[in-house]
Amino acid sequence: MAKARAARRTLDSYTVKHINKTVRPGDCVLMRPTDPSKPSYVARLEKIESDSRGANVRVHVRWYYRPEESIGGRRQFHGSKEVFLSDHFDIQSGDTIEGKCTVHSFKTYTKLDAVGNDDFFCRFEYNSSTGAFNPDRVPVYCKCEMPYNPDDLMVQCEGCSDWFHPNCIDMTAEEAKRLEHFFCHNCSSQDQKLHNSHVASRHADTKVITLLHLFNNFCSPDDTFFSIKLSKNVS
Repeated sequence: MAKARAARRTLDSYTVKHINKTVRPGDCVLMRPTDPSKPSYVARLEKIESDSRGANVRVHVRWYYRPEESIGGRRQFHGSKEVFLSDHFDIQSGDTIEGKCTVHSFKTYTKLDAVGNDDFFCRFEYNSSTGAFNPDRVPVYCKCEMPYNPDDLMVQCEGCSDWFHPNCIDMTAEEAKRLEHFFCHNCSSQDQKLHNSHVASRHADTKVITLLHLFNNFCSPDDTFFSIKLSKNVS
């Protein structure tokens, strides 16, 4: 006769002894990677369970993928702390939890005064088998028509309200920081006065591009932009 499988119970919380932290379902955590040379994995706890004696704790997780772990790879518009909420679920030992972290919404992350080592942000869900993203379209800015990377710094035109990378408008970061007012080439041209009077209606249609187009047509992941929009101090 087959041996009956030991019953397991669901826990409301679990204290990870080696870090002295209590975690609960819904928390985001850092988990030990299989390769010690790689950064910790990021996951969201879905369920915590143990054996009937409260030992042998296992955590059900939903993985966040870093851009370089996705099929498309890391691109220049991806932030250094960006992760994608994937459809990849797993079960791991509770002992592999290395710490707690926070995965912010994109909007919340851009408003942080300082970004800590354990702060991340997510603006896409990711299908790990097909490489598809949800949403699959993003607003783009500047002459280069790229999505906003919150690590980069940009300057905003007072005429059309678009944002620009300094190097895309032949300007250094130092020069951009000293600006009190900025008008892009189109808005500063004499023949753009009528255009400027209808800025509000023009920007009702935000420039949007598909992620598939971005991955297929833009630069390699090694290419980088000069920056100027929000400066963040990473602790």
